Amino acid sequence: MNYPRTLQWLGDAAGGKLVIIDQTRLPGELAYLELDRPEQLIDAIQRLAVRGAPAIGVAGAYGCVLALRAGQGEAGLDGLAQARPTAVNLRWAVERVRKEAGGDPVRALAAAQRIHAEDVSACQAIGRHGAKLIQPGMGVHTHCNAGALATSGMGTALAPMYVAHGNGVKFRVFADETRPLLQGARLTAWELDQAGIDVTVIGDDMAAVVLREKKTQLVITGADRIARNGDAANKVGTYALALAARVHGAPFYIAAPRSTFDAAARSGADIPIEERKESELRQWQGALLTPLGAKVFNPAFDVTPAELIAGYITEDGILSAAELAGWLG
Repeated sequence: MNYPRTLQWLGDAAGGKLVIIDQTRLPGELAYLELDRPEQLIDAIQRLAVRGAPAIGVAGAYGCVLALRAGQGEAGLDGLAQARPTAVNLRWAVERVRKEAGGDPVRALAAAQRIHAEDVSACQAIGRHGAKLIQPGMGVHTHCNAGALATSGMGTALAPMYVAHGNGVKFRVFADETRPLLQGARLTAWELDQAGIDVTVIGDDMAAVVLREKKTQLVITGADRIARNGDAANKVGTYALALAARVHGAPFYIAAPRSTFDAAARSGADIPIEERKESELRQWQGALLTPLGAKVFNPAFDVTPAELIAGYITEDGILSAAELAGWLG
């Protein structure tokens, strides 16, 4: 299947480096960043050069190697874990490497490589399970980017589309542009177009109309953190899409690996929501979009309540909200 390789580690623990696609330069340019210091990775995570909960989890795992070999110890690992607050995969991955490595960069690299392989495998399983939902002639709706660029494999929300396409199923995708940074227009559309999948970009404010006109009959998005009760935090605008899907009779699914589920969060109220800098809404490519006297509120995520979610496409199958507590243990 034709999907991008978002990140890879080159070399050993002593002199190796993490190579990532610089997603801020897509779709105009496919460029790569070579990172050999933890500060570089933190910067890449915070400015969204690498993004998507599973991808920043894997990147953070490799970042532990960089921090430990730089002699930064526990403080370096803490800095990585705190680089973005909402996506639980990042802290989960750092804490796992911390536990398995015992401060040794060689052992940290082995742990990171295990996390990387598990993510690739989880994406493939999510794709297999979710592909069963996509019927010939269907329109599938998605928001933001939860494809290969958001993981180290074929993606979460886009994985069922890649598998269905590979199986010869003919369908089309409607991708919300995803304001203000246009991850749907820039990244999802680029990925799907590269794979030869029929994709149409729409403005976020067009989603309800597209659903009402039955251009889409199924919604699949990713998530950055899912609470124990099934409430899910994803890119802001997901909640509105879920509401529209409910009104117009389209089942709304979340695709995510186990590492995105936070068993310690009882509900969406326990999920921290990152607020991004004002300039992302106030400006575009240096041009001022709002008067300087106007205030700006720019949360990166919103929370979709479990009652709007038809199911969760995981590596272990499609689960209901009622099944999550037993699955999480």
